Amino acid sequence: MSHPHPELSLPPVLADGALRVVALGGLGEIGRNMAVLEYDGRLLVIDCGVLFPEDNQPGVDLILPDFDYIKDRLDDIEAVILTHGHEDHIGAVPYLLRLRADIPLIGSQLTLAFVEAKLKEHRITPLTLVVTEGQTERLGVFDCEFVAVNHSIPDALAVAVTTGAGTVLHTGDFKMDQLPLDGRVTDLRAFARLGTAGVDLFMVDSTNAEVPGFLASEREIGPVLDTVFADSPQRIVVASFASHVHRVQQVLDAAHRHGRRVAFVGRSMVRNMTIAADLGYLTVPDGVLIDQKKLDTLPDDEIVLMCTGSQGEPMAALSRIANNDHKIAVGPGDTVILASSLIPGNENAVYRVINGLTRLGARVVHSGNAKVHVSGHASAGELLYVYNILRPRNVMPVHGEVRHLVANGAIAVKTGVPAERVVLAEDGVVIDLVDGVARVVGAVPCGYVYVDGSSVGELTDAELKDRVILSEEGFLSIFVVVSSADGTVLVGPQIHARGFAEDDAVFGDILPELTAALEEAARAGTSDTHQLQQVVRRVVGRWASNRLRRRPMIIPVVVEA
Repeated sequence: MSHPHPELSLPPVLADGALRVVALGGLGEIGRNMAVLEYDGRLLVIDCGVLFPEDNQPGVDLILPDFDYIKDRLDDIEAVILTHGHEDHIGAVPYLLRLRADIPLIGSQLTLAFVEAKLKEHRITPLTLVVTEGQTERLGVFDCEFVAVNHSIPDALAVAVTTGAGTVLHTGDFKMDQLPLDGRVTDLRAFARLGTAGVDLFMVDSTNAEVPGFLASEREIGPVLDTVFADSPQRIVVASFASHVHRVQQVLDAAHRHGRRVAFVGRSMVRNMTIAADLGYLTVPDGVLIDQKKLDTLPDDEIVLMCTGSQGEPMAALSRIANNDHKIAVGPGDTVILASSLIPGNENAVYRVINGLTRLGARVVHSGNAKVHVSGHASAGELLYVYNILRPRNVMPVHGEVRHLVANGAIAVKTGVPAERVVLAEDGVVIDLVDGVARVVGAVPCGYVYVDGSSVGELTDAELKDRVILSEEGFLSIFVVVSSADGTVLVGPQIHARGFAEDDAVFGDILPELTAALEEAARAGTSDTHQLQQVVRRVVGRWASNRLRRRPMIIPVVVEA
């Protein structure tokens, strides 16, 4: 489902003086966040992230926003504003810049440093503009003010975009930690000032809208890590996002206090933490870091490994360790800390990793049994505060699954926002802000774009469905040679099965029926091999469903002789 209004048609031409908002990702899902604002014929993009595949998407590496809506209007894009450096907000930038390499990228110092490192691997040199909180920039017809927000990565920004149609405030991802590790709180004074001036459309993070109350502070994690470190007799492995600078800082500090050395494991972890340290966002205590290759020189009780894979990603370091497919092996006495919360949709993958590590004898500490992570997204109590400070005229919940968007909208209504001014949309739904009122006016096609190895957008939903069928239901190929003269079966039918537990003898039941069906079709005048193949598919499919209770992929081959 690309949007909750399947009856919507394409939107009308944008009226003069109106502002249009189209989300190409991030609504109805956790990831691939991307919003396009249009005013006076010009476009402004906010974020351009990826979505990570689930179990029912075999072989897929990444899922991108659908760029089709803007593909023919790339020259109209003034800039891409990146709110922070997480993959679900910056991961698709290389794929957008493949279409037009000189689109300016606007963001904070750390965000752009992460993006530039990623683009270097794609051999793209971007045009960038570093901005800081409190800074204003005019990007074509868009006046943009950047506001500091607190998140689980340093240097996150909200952005207020003002045009003749009004002001849109987009939070990006944010929370309201009052004692953040870096001292950089969400700037509620700026929010209040913007609210007083008038926020016509508030696009607000919904990820934790169902979570009541207020989040704990990141500072509460430090003492818990200290306790875990003190109780760990051998090696400690900590898994986190490769961009979670605050959590890595806490691990480095805990290791320093407990006389341990830390090695970064995984290319993205090494790359990002090197950037963060070089720019001053990560403070590395003297003598704490060690190269992974030198770990053999240390006793186990002095080692901490900082790696990726806290979401159960198949190719990340922790998953490979859990599968005994990594040069690092864990066993009894070792402690593994999953320093992240579960992203919806990743539960099975994470539990698989936890079970694999436990089977190997490791002690696994995670958010379900210890306070080793605090979310980066505002919970319901924090959202209430923000709504009351801003008093927005219209609200558009963003960044979340449908249930999160609905819960966020309900919070807005509680604070006095009229229900008809809360716009609930999903990817592709078009919202126009006209005369201070935001309304749904249509929808544009907006599907998943799959990255599959080196191919981008070539894998279709139908092909993905075929992969799932192959993995779950098995594969049958049927070879038959028929007479071109009278349609009698000369050779076969021969059935070859893959992914079936049953012995090949089970297919003997269907062979006479299949031969009779083919010869009957020939007597009825069917001589086209394609039609005969359809006969084979129909007969075998019905038999497999009734007899085996399965719906395998069926590939019939009918040859005339």
